[in-house]
Amino acid sequence: MAVAGCTKCIKYMLFFFNFIFWLAGGVILGVALWLRHDSQTSNLLILQFEGHQAPGTFYISVYILIAVGAVMMLVGFVGCYGAIQESQCLLGTFFFFLVVLFACEVAAAIWGFMNKDTISKELINFYDSAYIKAVDVSGSPSKDSAIKVLDVFHRTLDCCGKGDDTPLFTQVTSTLCPTKTAEDFLRSQSCHDKLIELFSEKLYLIGLAALVVAVIMIFEMIFTMVLCCGIRNSPGVY
Repeated sequence: MAVAGCTKCIKYMLFFFNFIFWLAGGVILGVALWLRHDSQTSNLLILQFEGHQAPGTFYISVYILIAVGAVMMLVGFVGCYGAIQESQCLLGTFFFFLVVLFACEVAAAIWGFMNKDTISKELINFYDSAYIKAVDVSGSPSKDSAIKVLDVFHRTLDCCGKGDDTPLFTQVTSTLCPTKTAEDFLRSQSCHDKLIELFSEKLYLIGLAALVVAVIMIFEMIFTMVLCCGIRNSPGVY
């Protein structure tokens, strides 16, 4: 072992944080795969109406999360091995990837904050387009498909209507929300509110995971620099 004293303590602390980082990558990968295959979001995002697919912006963030989780597991392994082997080359590579990941995470956080309402708004607009056709009394050719689309929303989210429903909608409630009685309809939450709630919860989960990972990365960057300096200044290293 080339390092001793406090630097040796830093070495094992860095190994510990890298192991936590590797585990966090596995957790993020697992959460991302769960979000991708979650029945609520999947049922809604596979819908098609009048030749248009339901907006899939949410899946973009999920695919990014899958990639981040996989890269974190790889980088975490490099960091663990570099710390144990006291390899300046591996630790330098690890530090470089940490900086890149941290920069990507900051950029993704800024993008997510600026577009946090986009996902729910896109699906609300998709719901409203089907809603208009479903309550159309003129016999629109796409009325049947619109009713089917609304049925998926209503069953998946356990909601009915959009909150400011017209008397016409209340007349066709039995068709559009067959599982609800008139009393249930009055008590049920609107689909607009349910969509906002659904994606707010999931984005909050993603944001919390990103914050935890960012804190771990900051400590890792500090420990990596200290360990590299300790290795360079150790006796026998030239």
